[in-house]
Amino acid sequence: MEHMMGLLRIHVQKGVNLAVRDVVSSDPYVIIRMGKQKVKTRVVKKNINPEWNDDLTLSVSDPSLPVHLFVHDKDTFSLDDKMGDAEFEIGPFVEAVKMQLQGVRDGTIVTRVQPSRENCLAEESHIVWRDGKVVQNMVLRLRNVESGEVELQLHWIDIPGSKGL
Repeated sequence: MEHMMGLLRIHVQKGVNLAVRDVVSSDPYVIIRMGKQKVKTRVVKKNINPEWNDDLTLSVSDPSLPVHLFVHDKDTFSLDDKMGDAEFEIGPFVEAVKMQLQGVRDGTIVTRVQPSRENCLAEESHIVWRDGKVVQNMVLRLRNVESGEVELQLHWIDIPGSKGL
């Protein structure tokens, strides 16, 4: 892998008010892509407000690449149904990690990322120094669907011997 900087751990917390794709509910799961990498959560059966609480990890060599998120409804006898998508940038998060914030008070907001036409944020996203690490919570509004949001939390993992930040 060319010049890996570190790992991005994405904690996929939950979905809120996801679209119904089966008769009265859905069996949602999330796929996350960055460049050629693809990771996915487990399927939560019959739930439009699923709690995945799954940790997915991507290696980062180019922090300018967008992260794409897709929600699907698992079907047994046909192709899985699309339940929306979103994307976000990790640039502000990576810049906060580079700040070397040791000694900063726990809970300090390092950066705020505002919702805009260029991102899928449903609300302001805070990048925070917590328990000795930079953490970003975000709520993404799904596109190309009638309703739904996905809540995530980002963490950075340094790799010993890598190029680092």
